[in-house]
Amino acid sequence: MFEYELHRMNHAQLVREAAAHRLSHEAAETVGSARGLRRLGRRSGSKDAEGRVSDGGRGRFVRAA
Repeated sequence: MFEYELHRMNHAQLVREAAAHRLSHEAAETVGSARGLRRLGRRSGSKDAEGRVSDGGRGRFVRAA
C-alpha cells in the first residue's frame, strides 16, 4: 500500500508540473503573438490617418535657459 501511495503522489506531482509547463508555454505564445500584433501595427501606422507626432528634430528635452 505504501508504494502505491508514493506512486500516486509522484503522479500527482508530475501532473501539476505538466500543467504549469503547459500554462507557461501558452502565456509565452500569447505574449509572442501580442508582440507580433504590435509590430504589425507599427508597420501599418504610417498608412493610417493618425501617425506618430514628430518632435521637430530636437531631443527629448529642451535646453534650459
